[in-house]
Amino acid sequence: MRRLSKLRSEVESWHALSQRNEDALELSRLGDDSMREDITRELSAIETELEGIEFSSLLSGKYDADDAILAIHAGAGGTDSQDWAQMLERMYLRWAESRGFESEILDRSEGEEAGLKSVTIVVEGEYAYGYLRSERGVHRLVRISPYDSARRRHTSFALVEVYPHVEADTEVEISPKDLRIDTYLSAGAGGQNVQKNETAVRITHVPTGIVVTSQNERSQTQNKVNAMRVLRARLLDLERQKREDQMAEIKGEHVSAEWGSQIRSYVLHPYQMVKDHRTNFERGNTNAVLDGDLTDFMEAFLKSGA
Repeated sequence: MRRLSKLRSEVESWHALSQRNEDALELSRLGDDSMREDITRELSAIETELEGIEFSSLLSGKYDADDAILAIHAGAGGTDSQDWAQMLERMYLRWAESRGFESEILDRSEGEEAGLKSVTIVVEGEYAYGYLRSERGVHRLVRISPYDSARRRHTSFALVEVYPHVEADTEVEISPKDLRIDTYLSAGAGGQNVQKNETAVRITHVPTGIVVTSQNERSQTQNKVNAMRVLRARLLDLERQKREDQMAEIKGEHVSAEWGSQIRSYVLHPYQMVKDHRTNFERGNTNAVLDGDLTDFMEAFLKSGA
């Protein structure tokens, strides 16, 4: 029913735009100069709406309209990279909020001194996956390190992974006998109850070696549900990429979060610039980007067909 409603809405948008175009043509044929300004304004509005509809066709992948699971992992760079991972977490949460999307942190592993080792977030909203899939890859930060007493410039890396979040899909069958489930004490927030009980869950999918964890909930049952959500999404992504015959990009071939493999660079010193290396799209307002102003980068990626 959701798919039917979406398709009906798309068809109705095209029909409505076609009718507006016909109406504008009819008015132009009347040859009434007093209506010239109104017709010009309407044509401009039609053109703008057409561009929007044409762009939406770039989000026509099988899972583009679905929710997304976003995972961020600190890479090479020690404490600076863990801080960078936390900055990226904030950036994506701000982006989701700006679009009216709902976000939920499924798993979060704190860094030893600061920042994050990793975080997994589910983002719920129309075309969340379609937009966020453009963020998959290594993100590079260049800045004066706040953790270096000599105030030297440091380069940090973090890996962003994005999967479609589909609650149930016939393409993914998970057999209980293929799972190894371990429980352990949570290291996250939650007070004494979390620390005393083994509420955190680690699930290993033995055939693929994929490991997922969840520890943000007080309940072991809820953590298991969240871990299974992430596992299903990762297995679905694995199958999707196999079908597309792009084995070099699947999780089985590790993407190293280090120099030379970045998709985007965020330079805060000696100048300020955010540049996407796949599309060459760049912005000078780094603060706005780090505050979640990312849609232009995502749309440039989608338009490029990269």
